[in-house]
Amino acid sequence: MRKFNRSYWCGSPEHGWNPNRREFLFVGLLGTLGLSMGELFRLQAAAPAGQLSNGKGAPAKSIINIYLPGGMAAQETFDPKMLAPLEYRGPFSTIKTKLPGVHFSEMMKNTAGVADKITVVRSMTHGEADHDRGTHNMFTGYRPSPALMYPSFGSVISHELGTRNDLPPYVCVPSMPSTFAGTGYLGSAFGPFSIGGDPASKDFKVRDLTLPKGIDDQHFAERRDMRSAVDEHFSALEKSDALEGMDTFYQRAYALISSPKAREAFSLKDEPEKLRQEYGANAAGMRMLLARRLVEAGVRCVSLSYGGWDHHDNIKTAITSQMPNFDQAFAALIRDLDQRGLLDSTLVMVTTEFGRTPKINATAGRDHYPKVFSVVLAGGGIKRGQVYGSSDATGGEPDESPLTVPDLANTVYTQLGIDPEKNLMSPGNRPVKIVKDGNLVKELLA
Repeated sequence: MRKFNRSYWCGSPEHGWNPNRREFLFVGLLGTLGLSMGELFRLQAAAPAGQLSNGKGAPAKSIINIYLPGGMAAQETFDPKMLAPLEYRGPFSTIKTKLPGVHFSEMMKNTAGVADKITVVRSMTHGEADHDRGTHNMFTGYRPSPALMYPSFGSVISHELGTRNDLPPYVCVPSMPSTFAGTGYLGSAFGPFSIGGDPASKDFKVRDLTLPKGIDDQHFAERRDMRSAVDEHFSALEKSDALEGMDTFYQRAYALISSPKAREAFSLKDEPEKLRQEYGANAAGMRMLLARRLVEAGVRCVSLSYGGWDHHDNIKTAITSQMPNFDQAFAALIRDLDQRGLLDSTLVMVTTEFGRTPKINATAGRDHYPKVFSVVLAGGGIKRGQVYGSSDATGGEPDESPLTVPDLANTVYTQLGIDPEKNLMSPGNRPVKIVKDGNLVKELLA
């Protein structure tokens, strides 16, 4: 990248710098706004004209994907084995839910109270026991390939549905949990906007949404006017698709920074204290509350990660330390969305990379196990109050209605109004289906 110094900025063509439009904008705007080029290019890039899906009539307008990294144990959460021997059953007892005959782990008393609003899938299955491969599966709908990096759900949604209300279509809270949550072959234009901090911290600020020190709204507007004048001057001198594309990113960045409505979407301080306490003043609670604010304001996809669930050792202590906050926050999110009339148009998922072994190991934990595990779906046209599929008596195999990753992906995209059979173009103009070999699971739908 070309370096600039003060003599360049103050000089004239005879002093060695005859600025073109790109260089002028780099100095006059990126430096002033405090935005890095990389972050600017990630801000709310909508799909180019002609690529947007219709989406009309789709039950889900937004999606919140709550990802529990490491591999959550179904036996200690949504699929307890009440009648199995102790070495399979694990350390917790169970609690009744609002669904007749359905029990969750005793650590999920709040979620048990909203069981009539969600669907628990107890028969999720795939074949990847490695963390990276399992994560890739669950974020993209594809098994990993050495030849091609596949795009995440969020990036496909960004590509197909575009921006809404001056907000990024795809937001990660607090940050992108894995490279597999990124754009794959679609390119950086459809990557997530990461908020860059924990919403539960007292000094939480969303990066790139506040003006740099010494720049007020008036100064910001003047800089924008200055850039418009520069555009007009240079437009006749340079014609470049790359520059026109850069113009689009600048416009979207300006829209995000200058729009009070967009900035307010990220502002948790505007929520009543009572509601904040209902969610929980902790990482799980504030992340889920922020996710609700974002989809309410117009974000298409929020990918939210919480905790670490790779419990090879002492699973009782590990679950006891993390599950209460998740349980409180998740139940509050479902109730809050429902009370606001948003649950029917917001698809909520709780996913993880795989499950845990049926039998407790020698260190009182469970190891990686992708053959059968649990995920949760709610809202967005998903049937309420249902347990879909089952695992066998010890949690070793799917017993009824196994759900594959492509089937889940097909169903999710369909609910969002995205055609899972559509081909996207990968490098070399190779067409790749959004979902390969997946079927719509009608039994999951309302």
